[in-house]
Amino acid sequence: MPDANHNHQDMDLLLQLASEAGAIAMNWFGKDPEVWMKEGQSPVSEADFAVDNFLKEKLLEARPDYGWLSEETEDTDLRLEARRTFVVDPIDGTRGFIQGLKQWCVSIAVVENGRPVAGILECPALGQTISAIKGKGTTLNGAAITTQQTSRDSGAVRVTGPRNLQNSVALDHHGGVEKTPFVPSLAYRLAMVAMGEVDLALARASAKDWDLAAADLIVHEAGAMLSNLEGNPLVYNCRDVRHGALVGCAVPRRNEMLDLARLAINKQD
Repeated sequence: MPDANHNHQDMDLLLQLASEAGAIAMNWFGKDPEVWMKEGQSPVSEADFAVDNFLKEKLLEARPDYGWLSEETEDTDLRLEARRTFVVDPIDGTRGFIQGLKQWCVSIAVVENGRPVAGILECPALGQTISAIKGKGTTLNGAAITTQQTSRDSGAVRVTGPRNLQNSVALDHHGGVEKTPFVPSLAYRLAMVAMGEVDLALARASAKDWDLAAADLIVHEAGAMLSNLEGNPLVYNCRDVRHGALVGCAVPRRNEMLDLARLAINKQD
């Protein structure tokens, strides 16, 4: 089967199961789910486990030859032998989900040869489905979107990310900075670049494959970029799934945004 057709068939599967997974998560949203603390004091809720179990069963039932990498499943080396791997965060933005904030999502990507070829962010509390297929663009609720439709070439920088990084950008950018309120999901913060809502999304070192893979494809297919601080694209489904500091931005302001990101993040080191 040609890869292009394969990608579309995988996306059909992701659209169906992400919608069902989002509905499962909504059963707990705003209803005080049971919560545990993982290593590093990161919360996980019963909703995370329910969505993870559902997606692992259904996705691997449909694609038994694919690998599996998820935040809430113990990792194994089996995924390294698969041609394609599902990379899943059952609820990206769990802390916000627990607090009743709406900017969380079910994140699912299909990764092949180190890069995502299909990806979806299902955001049921916001009524948004953001998806992308390699070479076929990004859609929001089925309508095509591109960063160039709304991004600006100059003026104030609209920035999202940890508050201390936003404050650092404000000190270094003389054209002004528009800060965003706290957005609990890193994947959704990156999607805000794709949707033209911000010019710059920042992330400190520590993000994992499941935080990034789907959003990465969404950003790139919308005409923007996600990279490390050297401007290089990310590689997924390696043995080590951790990534360094990251920057997402519209392509026309790439050099300016990379410079601001380096300054802001280096101040925190």
